[in-house]
Amino acid sequence: MALQGALICFCSLAVLSSSAAQDDTLPPKCDLQKTLLNHLKEAEECGEDLPSEWSTEATAKVLLTMKNLTETLHKHQLKGCQGAEPQKCPAAEVPKNGGLACVTVANTSYCKPLCSHGYDFAFLRRSRLYEKCGEQTGYKWETQYIGGNTLAVCNEAPFQISGANTAYFPKDQGCLTTKSNSQLQRDVISVFTAELKSHNVQGEPQSSCLVCG
Repeated sequence: MALQGALICFCSLAVLSSSAAQDDTLPPKCDLQKTLLNHLKEAEECGEDLPSEWSTEATAKVLLTMKNLTETLHKHQLKGCQGAEPQKCPAAEVPKNGGLACVTVANTSYCKPLCSHGYDFAFLRRSRLYEKCGEQTGYKWETQYIGGNTLAVCNEAPFQISGANTAYFPKDQGCLTTKSNSQLQRDVISVFTAELKSHNVQGEPQSSCLVCG
């Protein structure tokens, strides 16, 4: 019953989120986010005992539903930097197995790629902490990759040596863990803001965001 309730809330959350994007006056019927998290936490605590009486078909249906809904929520969180200035800049692609910390200063967008633990950058970028997009770049991203909006690629690697020390998420603190904790997210943005100032990027941040691949 716990997982059934979680799936119902999960579906409702996705539907209401879509509706809310079209109608900002939509009144909340209940705290779906809190209910969902409580159900999922309860299901997680049950561990391996949870599906002990399920048929293989039921298990497959649950996995398929969770997969589809996870993909929907993942696409939604990728829009975390949507609307940031300058709006003429295209959306930067978030590296898989990592994330992007972005800050807008003086109408220029700066994005810092980060790799998860166990992954490293395809190109050496120890002194290349970030990429930028603004009027000076013709509203195109400066990047080591030709064409497109790919800022960095994180490949599986035993050692992390291609980037600066701050360009990696800690072993037990991936991008989603960081994003789900407001203090951890602020810490990542604060480090990036300090690095921008050390590179003579003058001005106060107009906006900031963190998105996960």
